[in-house]
Amino acid sequence: MKLKNVLIVVKDIDRSRAFYRDLFGLELVADLDGNMILTEGLVLQDERIWKSFLEREIIPENHAAELYFEEADIEGFVRRLEEYWPEVRYVNRLMTHSWGQRVVRFYDPDGHLIEVGTPV
Repeated sequence: MKLKNVLIVVKDIDRSRAFYRDLFGLELVADLDGNMILTEGLVLQDERIWKSFLEREIIPENHAAELYFEEADIEGFVRRLEEYWPEVRYVNRLMTHSWGQRVVRFYDPDGHLIEVGTPV
């Protein structure tokens, strides 16, 4: 068995696609009418589809999961983040863990928690 994708629910699929393309370089693999598969296995699903399937409310910022990315040029990434998305809401600004890894945590436009850290 192999994990193929991670799906996140988004309010504005085009805005989210641009967010993940511009900040992380993820490109569109397939547009399946309300489901966009991006490189690296991230799937964006339109909130309306998810709500109709699940028949429950979406709970943004539920703090139950995190998307984790690694970036060697962490300072350059933080500059790009602040330039592209100046309204970014941080969990923590760039910090250094006791083991030396530098990380920044913030929310995407739909409240999904993201961590970007230097390679370990």
